[in-house]
Amino acid sequence: MPDGGEALAVHIIERIADLPAADWDACAGADNPFVGHAFLSALEDSGSVTAETGWLPQHLAINDAQGRLQAAAPLYLKSHSYGEYVFDWGWADAFERAGGRYYPKLQASVPFTPVTGPRLLVRPDADRTAMQSALAAGMAEMSRRLGVSSLHVTFCEAEEFDLLGAAGFLQRRGLQYHWQNQGFADFDAFLASLVSRKRKAIKKERRKVAESGVVLKRLTGEAIQPRHWDAFFRFYRANADRKWGQAYLTLEFFHLLGERLADQVLLVMAEDGGKPVGAALNLIGGDTLYGRNWGCHGYYQFLHFEACYYQAIEFAIEQGLTWVEAGAQGEHKVQRGYLPQETYSAHWIADPGFREAVARFLDQEGRVIDGNKAVLADFSPFRDESAD
Repeated sequence: MPDGGEALAVHIIERIADLPAADWDACAGADNPFVGHAFLSALEDSGSVTAETGWLPQHLAINDAQGRLQAAAPLYLKSHSYGEYVFDWGWADAFERAGGRYYPKLQASVPFTPVTGPRLLVRPDADRTAMQSALAAGMAEMSRRLGVSSLHVTFCEAEEFDLLGAAGFLQRRGLQYHWQNQGFADFDAFLASLVSRKRKAIKKERRKVAESGVVLKRLTGEAIQPRHWDAFFRFYRANADRKWGQAYLTLEFFHLLGERLADQVLLVMAEDGGKPVGAALNLIGGDTLYGRNWGCHGYYQFLHFEACYYQAIEFAIEQGLTWVEAGAQGEHKVQRGYLPQETYSAHWIADPGFREAVARFLDQEGRVIDGNKAVLADFSPFRDESAD
C-alpha cells in the first residue's frame, strides 16, 4: 500500500455511514453533489447499492498519522456491469471466452450516475498530487490482493485522467452533450444565438407543449413533498419498463434524497389538469445543473425536451450556472444547444495479454471518438458570429 512521505494508513470502508460526513465531504468538496456523503449514503441506506444488487461498497480511505482522513475514493466490488454507462460488456465476453474470469471487478464511480466528477477525493489542505497518487496506487494494490480482473475509474475529471494515465492505467474517452451558458440574460437571448431554423424548431416544440395544457413547475427545497417523490418514482419505474431497462433506484432512495439534499434538487414536475403526468430530476452543483432521470405516463409531444432540456436551460440562466449536463447519450441534444464534450475513464487490467488487447481496442475507439466529435461540430445550432 502507498506511503506518502509520512505514515499513512489505508483502510477499506464497507459502509460510508461508518465515516463522518464532515470528514468525507472535506475531501469531496461542495461542487459536485454526487460524490458527497449525503448522496452516496442515500444509495446505500436505501438498499439501492448493496452486495445483493451487485454493488458491494469497498471505499478506500487514507488517514494520516493522527487518524485524520486525508483522501478517499468511492469504490465498489462489482459482480456485473450494469448501471455504469461506460460499457465493458464486450471486454467481459472476450476475456471469459478466452478462459478468464472477468467478475468480480472494482469500480471507482458513482453508481447509476453518468456524471463527470472527482473520483480521487483529497482534503484541500493536503498534498493533492501525492494523495491522488496514493489513492491510485492503493486501488491498484487492492485489485491485486483481491485477485480481480480489472479496476475501472469512470467519469473522472481530466486532471485525474492524466494522473491515472501516467500511473499506467489505460485511458478511455467518450462523448456527452452539455449546454454552456454564454452569459445569456434569458432564454430568448439563448434562442437569439441560434441559427434561424433551429430557433424556430425550439419555439415550435415549446409552443406545442404549452398548447397541450400541460403545466410545468420547478420544485426545489421544501417545495418538494413526499407525494412528489411517490409520483416521480412511478414515472421512473414506467420509463425503465418502457425501455426494457432496470429500475436500479428504490423509492426509499428518492425520499432520502429529498430529506438529505432537497436544496440541491430541482424537480421539474409536469401536470395535466392538476395531476402529475411526468417529471425530470436534476441535481444542482457549484456551477452545473445535472440532469439525471426522467419519466412520464402517457404521450405528450415534445414534453421530454421541454422538461429535461429547456426548463434546465432556463433554470441555469436564472441561477447563473455555467453548464447543464443532460445525462448520457443522445445526439438529438445537439440541435437543442447541447454540444459534444469529452468524458474520461481509466482502467487497470491485471492480465498482460488482455491489457494489450484492450489497449488496441481503445486506440481504435479513440479515433472513432475524434471523428464523431468533428462531425458533430458541423451540426452546431449556434450562429457563426465570424460570418456576421
